[in-house]
Amino acid sequence: MRRARTAAAAAAAALLAVLPLAAPPAAAGALSTVVGGPAVGGPELAGRGIVVRYPAHGARRLPSVPASSYVIADAGTGQVLAAKDPHGHFLPASTLKVLTADALMPVLNSRASVVTSAMAADVTPNKVGLVKGHAYPVSDLFQALLLISANDAAIALAQATGSYAKGVAMMNAEARRLQADDTVAVRPNGLNARGQRSSAYDLALFARQALTMPEFMRIEATPAAMFPLHRRHSIELFNQNTMLNTYRGDLGGKIGWTTASETTFIAWARRDGHTLIVTLMHCVPLTEMKYAAKLLNWGFAMDGKVTPVGTLARPLPAPATTPPAPGGTSAAAAAGEAGQLGASQPAASGHGASAHGARGQGAGGHGAAQPGRLIQPAGFATIPVTAGIGALVLAGLVAAGVVVLRRRAG
Repeated sequence: MRRARTAAAAAAAALLAVLPLAAPPAAAGALSTVVGGPAVGGPELAGRGIVVRYPAHGARRLPSVPASSYVIADAGTGQVLAAKDPHGHFLPASTLKVLTADALMPVLNSRASVVTSAMAADVTPNKVGLVKGHAYPVSDLFQALLLISANDAAIALAQATGSYAKGVAMMNAEARRLQADDTVAVRPNGLNARGQRSSAYDLALFARQALTMPEFMRIEATPAAMFPLHRRHSIELFNQNTMLNTYRGDLGGKIGWTTASETTFIAWARRDGHTLIVTLMHCVPLTEMKYAAKLLNWGFAMDGKVTPVGTLARPLPAPATTPPAPGGTSAAAAAGEAGQLGASQPAASGHGASAHGARGQGAGGHGAAQPGRLIQPAGFATIPVTAGIGALVLAGLVAAGVVVLRRRAG
């Protein structure tokens, strides 16, 4: 086991051009913090250490948290109550799936179905078990995405936009719209990829946007749901966020983990009319919920008492939209997309195992349906796709390419 974890970490480090295996654990998932211009959200958020403004009297001290970066924010006012290296660039792991949902949930018809491609069916780890050639409702795929962090569901949803590349482009366009300028999305499931990154501040922006989406928050608050895998076989999805049952006022949570990123986490909670967001990056594994609860407790106790150190940026106006070309992903495009994932995908594991089980009725829509194709219900118009996505994502990736990766201090 120890030898396997060491090999996986070394492979991930080589592929991602992050720190060598011998680097201190506190820096292993860190990327460059080199950014241009003032920090989004306010100048104090440019700090690399802990940023907080305690009141003169009655201050409750921040808890010590074994994470490289975090943000505590009031979702209603947008005030950042405290933070640690909020704009530091880190590997997001599966917390990037919140951006996937932010970008795709508003434009994919929940009643439509998606035919599973080989690319989606073959991804590992942490999958719901989609069967190649079978069609699954978009609504069920979003449940699998958010409840058990299903990596195959993320790819299927991205391909439902017309192609894998278009889905990822929509994610990057949404990040720019939310002013999440630290973020570059490469894979919709958050699995490590060269150039992919985010920050605790950006995760808070994604989390705040999710609060405006009733279906997203409904899924987050769902303890369990059935997923129709195929004919006569269903599986039960259990929400990975155990804070639903242990933390008063919890609204949901999204966990991410890979060897290189360690644990990332987004938490939402509401008490006495206040909704708080806590985001953690590069946290010691299996401690993320414990320390998210501590930061939430601090936030509820000090909200309105501390002077904010910054604000969560408001989304920019949505650009004009144009309909995509009809049909699904071509065979050539599908082959190209499979190459994007590649056989050298870094070893990683998520919270929750591959799910298999039996009971109930499976999804229909098999036969000659094209893999990756979105099957709309009768009478539904083609989904709109944001215009100018290609230019936005190209600019983001070019910018990412000129940022020099360097070792962060531990």
